[in-house]
Amino acid sequence: MTDPNLVYVYAILRRTPGAVAAATGLRGVAGDPIHLVEPTDPASPLAFAVGHVLAADYGEAPLKAHLDDLDWMESTVRSHHAVVAALVARGDAVLPLRLATVYPDEHHARQALDTRRAYFLSLLDRLTGHVELGVKIYAAPDITPPEPDTDAGQAAPTGLGVGRAYLAIRRRRQRRNEEAWRTVAQAAAHLTRTAGTLAVDRVAHTPQRGSLAGPAPGTNVGNDAYLVPADRVDAFRTGVLAAAEGIPGLRVEVTGPWAPYSFALQPDPVMGP
Repeated sequence: MTDPNLVYVYAILRRTPGAVAAATGLRGVAGDPIHLVEPTDPASPLAFAVGHVLAADYGEAPLKAHLDDLDWMESTVRSHHAVVAALVARGDAVLPLRLATVYPDEHHARQALDTRRAYFLSLLDRLTGHVELGVKIYAAPDITPPEPDTDAGQAAPTGLGVGRAYLAIRRRRQRRNEEAWRTVAQAAAHLTRTAGTLAVDRVAHTPQRGSLAGPAPGTNVGNDAYLVPADRVDAFRTGVLAAAEGIPGLRVEVTGPWAPYSFALQPDPVMGP
């Protein structure tokens, strides 16, 4: 009989008494208790923090269907992040995995820990003592149309009709708009370089549009994640915000610190029998 449950993996961590204590009492996206799955190799220091979920919800086909259910997705994301955040709060290095990383059973999860041991350890070593900070850059150039009487006192060129005059005004406004956007783009590039000097690594995410951008005014032109030493968080935030000061039409948000999701790659689940 096919097992109706899948193993849902939240994170990879080193197998220590502290890790066991951190997982104790946690519950995951389906309310199932979190526990550690250890590799078959007793010499390996790794473990998965896992829970169980129904294949009817987290199998490949139903999961794709759930992607259109915003309420379901929000609940899953919040529960997933709560588990990872609780593990991170204990202070040990944690390699957070992406949403809905599942294996058919614990046997396949153990195999993954064995076969990818060196890879997972290298990532854990790299992330130890680091957190993720987000930097969102918004461009909102202050472009004001000419006053109604700006051109009223000037003689119109001979033969310039109302339609042509309107187009001429639109072209002037467009040139001012393009100049303002070039200024903001150059400032955003400089800000990105500055942030890069304060961090260990950077991942450039796609700028957000529409409802994803939230209520913040302006256009999101930069949406990056930075890997920052935990003891340099305040210095990073101060440096980035200082670099954005006094630049018209540019606004910056620094978010976090978070678990370093953007710098943790997802293992390849083995879905075979």
